[in-house]
Amino acid sequence: MTDESKILDGITVVDLSTFVTGGFCSAMLANQGADVIKVEQPGYGDAIRHSGPPFIQEESPYYWTVNYGKESIELDLKNPRAVEALYELAEEADVFIQNYRPGVAERLGVDYESIKEHNDDVVYLAVSAFGQTGPWRERTGYDLLIQGMSGIMSVTGEEDRQPVKVGLPMTDLITAMWAAFGVTSALYKRARTGEGEYIDLGMLESTLPWLTKQAGQVFAGEEPERMGTKDPVLAPYQTFETKDGYINICILNEKLWGELCEALDRPELEDDDRFATNADRVGNVDALEAEIEDTLADGTTEEWIETIAEEGGVPAGPVYDVEEALNNPQIDARGTITEIDHPELGTIPVIEHPLKFENADNGFELPPPLLGEHNRKVFRRLGYAEEEIDEMEAAGVFGDRDGSAE
Repeated sequence: MTDESKILDGITVVDLSTFVTGGFCSAMLANQGADVIKVEQPGYGDAIRHSGPPFIQEESPYYWTVNYGKESIELDLKNPRAVEALYELAEEADVFIQNYRPGVAERLGVDYESIKEHNDDVVYLAVSAFGQTGPWRERTGYDLLIQGMSGIMSVTGEEDRQPVKVGLPMTDLITAMWAAFGVTSALYKRARTGEGEYIDLGMLESTLPWLTKQAGQVFAGEEPERMGTKDPVLAPYQTFETKDGYINICILNEKLWGELCEALDRPELEDDDRFATNADRVGNVDALEAEIEDTLADGTTEEWIETIAEEGGVPAGPVYDVEEALNNPQIDARGTITEIDHPELGTIPVIEHPLKFENADNGFELPPPLLGEHNRKVFRRLGYAEEEIDEMEAAGVFGDRDGSAE
């Protein structure tokens, strides 16, 4: 019999982080069944709620994408009673996440040692731009800064032009994925040993392992350069212009090179000494690009995809815009874009996470929460009576605004 429960069922996460890195990490955990309690600044919440435009009825769709599957409570951590309430939450938590600049968690009383006093087997994740040690530890840092300092921007963009950042908050998301991997690894260790864990994660060093190919060039004494869509070690492996758009072609070996020449009806290219081997093609990549684009100009992207990819079996694909990427036959068939009920907006779209287990379920069960939507519900679950929650509310634990949402 297969187990259709979620892998992280029964795991509780208390997430104090703001914006993308911690948020996407805890969303990944929620997708696998963890109960994620998002602790937010009263009256304002996570700054990503206000990140836009665009907005849909004052809600940021960007906020949705990293906060599906969570509950939201407001706690004024400058209020000692709110900190005590947080400690009570932490007592029942398996995972505690924060992304304060080093030193801030200590001032607020939510550092690892303080939380460990209330829960000695907690998995505690501290995310920051540069980690908890080193000369830059107290600097603030965001995705753009890390893209620049990690070397990504030095190899992104066109030769002899300004460095370009990747169009996604790439280093935020890289760090988030390391964070989720670290948390699940620590939970696995705890299941074996009974011991909790402290995880110190910096964005800059999270990004460096992803340099792979370019790091290899540096290790070999070479200097990586901006090459547009071209590749430093493979050719043709880039974007080409067609009659009406663009197509990506990826050739990784000589067999595929021969098949591409056949699909393009350009057999003479395979016999051309300039393109005889991959190394030759890399060395003559500009001439190779001109030859291939001269041929591709005779057909549309759709026609060439049919000829090269469908009929020829050569790795090739169109360059979609984001709307096309979210809505196409493959994504539809895989059920990647779904809908979920929202308490104010009816239904909203959800980008489901890609792990498809044979013997376990996954997926988001809750919409991105309204600010403070679960103030009372979470503390009821901890065993608080309604009168106690009323007293907390009157004491400003949830801030000055009404915290009575169910």
